Amino acid sequence: MSSPIGLSEGCVAAIRHLRELREVNTVVFRTADAPGVLVPELEANLTHDELVQGLPSDEPRLVLHELSFASPEGTRRNELLLVLWMPAAAGEQEDAYTAGYSALKEHLADVHVHLTARRADQLAYRRLVALAG
Repeated sequence: MSSPIGLSEGCVAAIRHLRELREVNTVVFRTADAPGVLVPELEANLTHDELVQGLPSDEPRLVLHELSFASPEGTRRNELLLVLWMPAAAGEQEDAYTAGYSALKEHLADVHVHLTARRADQLAYRRLVALAG
C-alpha cells in the first residue's frame, strides 16, 4: 500500500500556470528530496516529441500535458492528460509515484485521461489522441 503524498505549493502553482498561461502546456513533476511531497521539475511548452524524448529512461515522473489535436470533424481540440511515467529501471520508486499519481488525480478531478506508460511507444501521439478523443 502506498503512503499519502502531498502537493507542494510549487506543484499547485505549476498546475495553475498550465491552466492560465498559453506558453505552458506541460508540467513534469517528481518527488521531492523530502519524502511524501511532489514538486514541479519543469514547466514548458513542449511538442509531443519533445515531451517523449525528455522523459528519463531510468526514473519515474508524473506529467500533466495539454494534448492538441484535430477531431475527426476537423476542429482543433485540447485535452489534458495525466501520465504516470514508470520505466522498468525505476521499479523501486513505483509506490511513491503511484501515491503521487493518485494525489494528482484527486486534485485534477476535471482531467479525464489518465495513463501509465512504461515504454515510450505507449506515449505514441496517435494512441494519446485516441484516448483523448
